Amino acid sequence: MTETVVSTRKPRPEVAVLVEPPGATTVPRRRKDSGGRLRALDGLRLVAALMVAAYHYGGRDGEVSEAWGTSPKEQFPTLHEYFAYGCLGVQVFFVISGFVICMSGWGRPLKSFFASRASRLLPAYWVAVVLVTAVFALPVVAYKAVSPSDALVNLTMLQMPLGVDRVLGVCWTLWAEVRFYALFALCVVLPGANRRRVIMFCAGWMLAAVIAQNAKMPLLDIVAMPEYAPFFIGGVGLYLVHLDRRDAYGWGIVAVSWLIGQHYAVQSLWHAPDAGGFSYRSSVGIMLVVTFGFVAVAAIALGWLRRANWRWLTVAGALTYPFYLVHEHLGWVVIHALHRGLGLPSAATFALTAGSMLLLAWLLNHYVEKPLTPRLRALLAKAR
Repeated sequence: MTETVVSTRKPRPEVAVLVEPPGATTVPRRRKDSGGRLRALDGLRLVAALMVAAYHYGGRDGEVSEAWGTSPKEQFPTLHEYFAYGCLGVQVFFVISGFVICMSGWGRPLKSFFASRASRLLPAYWVAVVLVTAVFALPVVAYKAVSPSDALVNLTMLQMPLGVDRVLGVCWTLWAEVRFYALFALCVVLPGANRRRVIMFCAGWMLAAVIAQNAKMPLLDIVAMPEYAPFFIGGVGLYLVHLDRRDAYGWGIVAVSWLIGQHYAVQSLWHAPDAGGFSYRSSVGIMLVVTFGFVAVAAIALGWLRRANWRWLTVAGALTYPFYLVHEHLGWVVIHALHRGLGLPSAATFALTAGSMLLLAWLLNHYVEKPLTPRLRALLAKAR
């Protein structure tokens, strides 16, 4: 969810100098019709972000109920049941991330991969942490800000393993992303990416994730991420399919990832119908949304959506990460101001809140990410 999406169907310069171990299987030749930027993937990322925003604004109770003044169930009597599925946008993000990280890490040395990841994640994240902390510290804002010490720890992006209060509610997904980056860097990028190594990485990680479920070993659970591993692994498998649609191992990785991923999604998000509960997600509904994520990325990987090549999709992809960072907590403030302060209807408040967060995301992209990302990347790439 955090990468500018560019197709690597023309081999990177570094690929030519990789020395592969004896017997390694190199990457199949890319299809001749597969040039250009994967703009459809940019658009899918924004769709996933808007799904999560719909969940945070109208698909759950909690702090957002204070912003509305009542439960979103009362604000959106029918739509709240559909908004409740928006949390699965995270799983869609993870499938996209598996695809993109495999693509961006192929043929890159470890330092370049690290510089790319850090420079992409950190500038907007730092500003979002400072911005949300400052807004929540205002006397007119009813929500409690974290302590100054905890806010500083949040700048490291390690607040989750340290058990520190989070400034951004969505940062738990970034912790999952960082663990995926570390695994991929150590197991694939560091020794040098090739098809066989990627396949063994996917197989080994999936096995560890399955074992972790019942092993009762906290460290293994943290590393293997059983609930989310199938989605990252499925995205990696789809990149192998992108390189060669006849790759039986790639399709096998995707199939197993979908089978196990839908199981974990249903296991964690389904509950029996309960009149006192906020929402009821059916197991079939959960499976359909998970399937949508895999099928959508597969369609892009196979080139079926290459006609969706509009330039505005690139802008949509660029807004996704900053929008994702700020939309939840600052959205509460905007909802409160528009709905309870100005008395705007629920639908108008919802639309204007999402629109204002997209505008803020554009400002963060234009004035923070564009100037700082290349500078930080260059600095880290040159550092010893």
